[in-house]
Amino acid sequence: MGRRRQSVTIKHVAAHAGVSLQTVSRVINKEPNVRPEMMQRVQESIAALGYVPSIAAQRMGGSRSYLLLALNDRDRTIADWRKREGSDWIDQMLLGGMLTCAQHGYRMIFELVDTHSDHIERELSAALAALQPDGVILTPPHSHNPMITDLLEKAGIAFARIGSLRDGGGFRLTMGDEVAARDATMHLVGLGHRRIGFIAGPTDYELSHWRVEGWRWTMETAGLSADGLLANGDFSYASGIAAAKQLIETGATAIVASNDQMALAAIAEARDCGMEVPRDLSVVSFDDTPVVRFHHPPLTAIAQPIAEVTARAAELLITTAADARDRAPVEVPARLVVRESTAAVPSDR
Repeated sequence: MGRRRQSVTIKHVAAHAGVSLQTVSRVINKEPNVRPEMMQRVQESIAALGYVPSIAAQRMGGSRSYLLLALNDRDRTIADWRKREGSDWIDQMLLGGMLTCAQHGYRMIFELVDTHSDHIERELSAALAALQPDGVILTPPHSHNPMITDLLEKAGIAFARIGSLRDGGGFRLTMGDEVAARDATMHLVGLGHRRIGFIAGPTDYELSHWRVEGWRWTMETAGLSADGLLANGDFSYASGIAAAKQLIETGATAIVASNDQMALAAIAEARDCGMEVPRDLSVVSFDDTPVVRFHHPPLTAIAQPIAEVTARAAELLITTAADARDRAPVEVPARLVVRESTAAVPSDR
């Protein structure tokens, strides 16, 4: 009877091949300076025994942990989970990161850290010490928190910053938020809208500023006034209600909202005011989470490539040499998906 795969360890491979544990580790880690005949012997033993390399075996080489750590904002993430409102940012992030890691023999571990906590340095230091990751993926607002990026730089840990272009170390990746906001606004301009409102996200997110700039640039380019048409939100449904109320009162015929929850709130507020979407008010959202696709009407939205940008971040951390990490920002562009929440401006407006 053959040996069960689960019970095979690096020690069994070394004994079967008649080599040291260190030699097996070097073959598993694809390290140089292993004689071809020795490499073949180890690979044949791995195949014969059905051995699957573990992280512990890979770590024997001492140079890599074969782990990436992905961080997300604790309070906002837990609040979204508890509300069960259909946000799939985490799902898409795990999809892109975990699949890419698996392709390279890595694992991705997901942690929640409160970026506003007084204990963030202690929390993160404890996680780094316990996991010893080869790299860290940061999402907003962690990606532009200098306390976090400075800590990682001092620790000599490679990191990728999604949604941040601020000066500093690490790979910088964006989803083309400014261009996406331009596309959303231009879509509405093309439908004849002249009073296009914008609901901004929280100011501690760099991407909130980029989206406002994209909307403002398009309004100016189209020769349209933006006065009174910018409302502030914080990504919550409640803030979307208040912002939409303000914009509707100023005569907006269309609204671009910086996330799905605020866009849904804008539709609810419009209905409370006796308006129909899109007959009386057109709405465009950012994110394109499942809830907006099943809403009535389905929302026109900016589909953010969260899985793709996380996959790119993981790939950069795994495959890029340390001396080549100072490079230009990487953009993984979002795209506009037109559905039923936008229509031509009403003839009487």
